[in-house]
Amino acid sequence: MKYRTLVIFGCFAIAAASLAAQVSAPKPAAQPAKPATKQWTPPRTADGHPDLQGMYDVATMTPVERPPNMPRLVLTREEAAAMEKYEYERQVKNDAPIAGDRGAPPVGGQNTTPKSYLEFLEQAGGGAVGGYNNFWLAGGMTLAVVDGEKRSSIVIDPPNGRIPPMKPEARKRNAAFLAGAARPDAAEGDTSASPPGAFDGPETRPLAERCLLGFLSTSGPPALPNYFYNNLKQIVQSRDTVMILNEMVHDARVVRIGGQHLPPNVRRWNGDSIGRWEGDTLVIDTTNFTGKTQFQGSSDQLHVIERITRTGPKTLLYRFTIEDPTTWDTAWTGEYPWVGTDEKLYEYACHEGNYSLANMLRGARAKEAEDAKRK
Repeated sequence: MKYRTLVIFGCFAIAAASLAAQVSAPKPAAQPAKPATKQWTPPRTADGHPDLQGMYDVATMTPVERPPNMPRLVLTREEAAAMEKYEYERQVKNDAPIAGDRGAPPVGGQNTTPKSYLEFLEQAGGGAVGGYNNFWLAGGMTLAVVDGEKRSSIVIDPPNGRIPPMKPEARKRNAAFLAGAARPDAAEGDTSASPPGAFDGPETRPLAERCLLGFLSTSGPPALPNYFYNNLKQIVQSRDTVMILNEMVHDARVVRIGGQHLPPNVRRWNGDSIGRWEGDTLVIDTTNFTGKTQFQGSSDQLHVIERITRTGPKTLLYRFTIEDPTTWDTAWTGEYPWVGTDEKLYEYACHEGNYSLANMLRGARAKEAEDAKRK
């Protein structure tokens, strides 16, 4: 406090001395005013709308929901720096070569307490015995930045950064479904809350394992980070359509500009997306979901509104609002940046024709046959 007081008084003294010098000295000749900084304007396509096209990397450390111990949306500079420093050092350590003569891992596998969101996810995905070598992971080493602020969550409304609680009837609906199947939008390696036998047949396994949609709603809508890898998205734009290509799992969403929604009896994995321009923002309205996707436990009444705005030469702001009156009492909203990249988007082949899933089923049938012989 004493140091702060000295600094403050020192600043006042310097300012006073400067003011005195200005008063006693003759006034300098008037200088021409500096031209105003030219405001950045987005590039436009031939039809006059902002050009959103490009390749974007949406990898981020920022989780969808705010951690319970974090009371604020905006992190302080010190908090953000500490989090990014820890994640960077962790990634460097994990990227280091592994000695071939290293000792055995601890009995039962690694059981260290994760200190970052990505570290938690990697442990959950790989279990105590570990998952992928770090070479294959690209979850991101920076926090999401919106309006110059580093964010603690993608969800911004409700203000607590958490997805609203489900309605009682929605909890009951989901419990009945999960009594015989795994969560359709389950993350990689997620077997939580799955009943015995939920993975015994292809129809009851998660959609991403079946190479239908990406893990954790990477395919969209809403289009969210994967937090493991394959976080590239490409936008191709014409007067009548906008295509959003997702690296994982090669899903191409085609948004019809100014069109009409399909009849209610026509249902799609990614819903039916209609776009319109509100000023310089592309607004995408998506309905007609199938009840097989169940984003965050939603029903086929899911309604997603996305807003994509170019905020800089290599940055888009992606905002989404989720509505489903059969699942939540209130809508909820999130936002995060899509950052331009020069990376190439390669084909995500997904199990090379699903041979892995077929082999898992063959293994299960072989085990059943062996068990039958023992009886």
